Amino acid sequence: MAADYPCLYPYSRQEAQRRKEVKLHTESFKINVSCARAIECAVRDYCNEADGSLAENCAQSVLEQYGFKRVCFVLSNSIRQMADPDQISGEARQWVRRTFVPPGRRYNIYFAVDAAAPQLESFIRQTQEAYQSLGLFGPEHCTGVRYEQDYEGKVLVMSPDTLRESCWDPRSQLWLGESGFGCSPHARGQAVYATCLGDGERTRWNRADFTGVLDEQYLPDWAREKLEELRSARQEQHVGPSMGGIS
Repeated sequence: MAADYPCLYPYSRQEAQRRKEVKLHTESFKINVSCARAIECAVRDYCNEADGSLAENCAQSVLEQYGFKRVCFVLSNSIRQMADPDQISGEARQWVRRTFVPPGRRYNIYFAVDAAAPQLESFIRQTQEAYQSLGLFGPEHCTGVRYEQDYEGKVLVMSPDTLRESCWDPRSQLWLGESGFGCSPHARGQAVYATCLGDGERTRWNRADFTGVLDEQYLPDWAREKLEELRSARQEQHVGPSMGGIS
């Protein structure tokens, strides 16, 4: 995905009212409904009448129009609105439900996809395969318990939910945690100052913006080289010049 998409509002209508963000909720809700209808249209257009299967490029057209975040949001909601979710395989349900949808049946029912279970599952599978083809890092690439780890000096995995979809690339996900109260799992502060291994940008994030600490076995060569460069520079700064001005 190389495009940015309209903001997906993550909260319920009730929460939007409390936050005084009803307009944001309404705008996002309308696009959710449009996305659901687009999925239904794609399922009809790409369905093989002979055996009910979907053409392999069925999901791609909707993903290009609405993006992964919203499509997954709509699919997750659709599973939750089904009278019998067990019609969908456990694997498909588990993958889609990783996307949280706030409760709100009065609104959520309108962006539930109306499609037969086999076609809906096939669409979910295609979406999952398209996502996996991006090669992004996820919880399965992290080590240890997220809430118990110190982030300082560790290679951190940025959550795709934090990044704009135009930045969904492995090089944008790996960051070296450097400082900030958020590096500590038990501190009240959330700030984590980190440097991107992809382009060298240094900025402030919140601890919750990261999925966790990358398991070293998944560290790419390009990231390892940048990591060594950053750590060497940091070590030189700490050592500083010796007496007489000679390093």
